[in-house]
Amino acid sequence: MLDLILKNGKIVDGSGNPWFAGDIGIKDGIIAAIGSVDQEARDVIDVGRQIISPGFIDGHCHSDLMIIDHPYSEIKLQQGVTAEVVGNCGLAPAPFVRSRAELLQTYVQPVLGSTSWEWPWETVGQYMEHVARSNPSEHIATYVAHGALRIAVMGFENRPATKSEIERMKELLEEGLQAGAIGLSIGLLYAPGSYTSREELAELCSVLPKYDGLLSTHIRGEGNNLLPSVQEVIWIAEKAGISLHISHLKAAGKANWGKALDALELVEDARARGMDVTVDVYPYSAGSTTLTTVLPPWVLEGGIERTLAAFRDKQLRLRIKEELSREQDSWDNLVCSTGWQSIIIASVQSDANRHLEGRSIAEAAEQRGQHPVDCMMDLLLEEDGQIAIVYFHMSDDDVKQVIGYEKSLIASDSLNCETGKPHPRTYGTFPRVFAKYVRQDKVLSLEQAVRKLTSFPVQRFKLGKRGLLVPGYAADLTVFNLDTIQDTATFEQPRQYPTGISHVIVGGQLTLQHGTHKHKREGQLIRAHRCCSI
Repeated sequence: MLDLILKNGKIVDGSGNPWFAGDIGIKDGIIAAIGSVDQEARDVIDVGRQIISPGFIDGHCHSDLMIIDHPYSEIKLQQGVTAEVVGNCGLAPAPFVRSRAELLQTYVQPVLGSTSWEWPWETVGQYMEHVARSNPSEHIATYVAHGALRIAVMGFENRPATKSEIERMKELLEEGLQAGAIGLSIGLLYAPGSYTSREELAELCSVLPKYDGLLSTHIRGEGNNLLPSVQEVIWIAEKAGISLHISHLKAAGKANWGKALDALELVEDARARGMDVTVDVYPYSAGSTTLTTVLPPWVLEGGIERTLAAFRDKQLRLRIKEELSREQDSWDNLVCSTGWQSIIIASVQSDANRHLEGRSIAEAAEQRGQHPVDCMMDLLLEEDGQIAIVYFHMSDDDVKQVIGYEKSLIASDSLNCETGKPHPRTYGTFPRVFAKYVRQDKVLSLEQAVRKLTSFPVQRFKLGKRGLLVPGYAADLTVFNLDTIQDTATFEQPRQYPTGISHVIVGGQLTLQHGTHKHKREGQLIRAHRCCSI
């Protein structure tokens, strides 16, 4: 007897092949039968010609701590997501050296959020075990994060790592890979990743081939320096002989619109030389990050306390204001490329500034009677450096180009935003793919979209036997109505669940039924399944 049969569906199996009519039979957390399933089952659901697809994979997000505090993962389950990949952009809560606890925690807090409890882990492996013990409702895989490695070994020092420091970082990286991490993530926009040369990164990446590990990169610049930044990470991967995945590829700033296609040509050139390079993209023309990313890199040296101290120095304030007033050759000045009016405050920590959430820095500065740079620095002082932003800096046409690219997958890049107005991608990414890019704009077919959300990320991140609807694979499934699936989260009202997703099954258990979370917690920690490149 089967545990569950989904009857009368339009099956989109994740391969990219055309949908077909049929049933899905599930037994012991595994897909047992597909087609016309006539066996008996404990539970039978007639899905009424809705789409049955593999569960969606969020291959780039920042739920590292949220998955522990909120193991039911309703924000993602409501979008049809059954697995997430964390540890991205060089940002992660492990490895964790207690003597540098404040440095790491203040580093990740604007993106990963904070916790009211002490972190009980030190190594990446121990963090992974803690996630497993939290019994989440979805599956989780992780990278080893370069920023956390560097902080653990050398803090926020802006200098090359010594030979012994590189060897220690290699040891910590290898520990994480042995524990089942899928590779190394780097965030070259963020200090201390931004202090690292390509030669140092290539040396660190020499550990990856032994474990068939993937290098995932938030590149150094996404505006004026987009193309040199793509070339840099391709150089690192080629030097180390490893596979490369470029995170949330975009061209930031109106002057750079159109360069996304040039960046994709660099990827294609690398692939033509035999390199294994892919990208991901989120389906919005606005991004989200921390307010400190707009600062000149030198201001971030030493961690957030030294950054805040710089704001209290009159001469340093003048220097910051002067540097932010013009384009820079060595780093992307997001203020010049985007403008203060396009940088929106998503969340703050204090009640005193809560009224500024959803307002631009330009609006906040006008309200406070300040120059925008002074307003930005004073707000960071008032909020201990913990301000998340949304910034409007991309072209819709560029986003469409990357979404339609054959070697791109789609992920949310969602931040853990407990307060304020987070980017709507946190609540709406996956339904938006079907509502906007399949149904409305016809950039993708239904089958192409499902592949980019299922089998492609599974294959890219080596997540094992899931992501396809074939017998013997994990029974992680999403049922939705293609005519009604819709993201409802907006920039003004982002905390809204989508419509059109009726059922989500994780590990063979009906976890979301008719849009209601059943409080099942069948998620597992996914350790990398080492396999061939794509």
